[in-house]
Amino acid sequence: MWGKILGACFGFMFGRIIGLFIGLYLGHMFDKSLKQNFDKAGGFSSLFKGDDDINQRQALFFTSCFGVMGHIAKSNGRVSETHIRAASLFMDEMGLTSDDRKEAQDAFKAGKDADFSLKETVFDFKERFARRHDLLQLFLEIQIQMAFSDGVLAAQEKELLQEVSKLLGISKTHFAFVLKRYQAEFSFRQQQQRYQQQQQRQQGQSSSYREGSGHHVPANSGMSRTQALALLGLNNEASEREVKVAYRKLMAQHHPDKLVSQGLPKHMMELAVKKSQDIQAAYEYLKKAA
Repeated sequence: MWGKILGACFGFMFGRIIGLFIGLYLGHMFDKSLKQNFDKAGGFSSLFKGDDDINQRQALFFTSCFGVMGHIAKSNGRVSETHIRAASLFMDEMGLTSDDRKEAQDAFKAGKDADFSLKETVFDFKERFARRHDLLQLFLEIQIQMAFSDGVLAAQEKELLQEVSKLLGISKTHFAFVLKRYQAEFSFRQQQQRYQQQQQRQQGQSSSYREGSGHHVPANSGMSRTQALALLGLNNEASEREVKVAYRKLMAQHHPDKLVSQGLPKHMMELAVKKSQDIQAAYEYLKKAA
């Protein structure tokens, strides 16, 4: 409204009647544009959002996440011990105890029920986090992690992940990118575990690894260039600039503090931290190998 009033006033001052109508029209266009931008920012409701809104978003993320995890775990007809153990380890990583852990377990069990609606659950989640693309992607990554918990992605699991991705509004191309990157992340973590176990055995067998012996474990021994590039979502032909751009983009997407402020439960911050550490490790390796 103020755009019309001011536009009409200035128009009349400089062009009398004709100027008034031109100013009125320009003011109308200004008001319309301003309203659209204001609505995109959340309108007046954004001024009243506080901790309660964040808590509601975190609660929805938490229950939706474990519900869909349970549904994916049941996709082969029965929930394997591996999937149960993976869900339990996931809860351990989050530091869930007592009431929080029970809530996660209840949501996981609800996802296994025959009457669980995957479409409705993911649709409600998408509606609440519509403009928070990093959280939508992290939600998908968590579901991929559950499906990959036994080291194998079954056909039924992949179909469900594709459905979740579609419901989240993620394109097939980007889904393929996220899936491929997580496979590299999974492979890297498995290799890290084997490498650490090997080093521990060698340290126990040889005195050359004692403190002060002058022998140190190279920081990049558990990673290859191909693996580091894949973890950043790149191929072997990637340039130095492409590596830097991919690194910065992935670090921004997985920044723990930013994700928590958008609605990621604080319990899940450790997940974002680990992903950031893997991305950092890949980038550091590529910088040293350059």
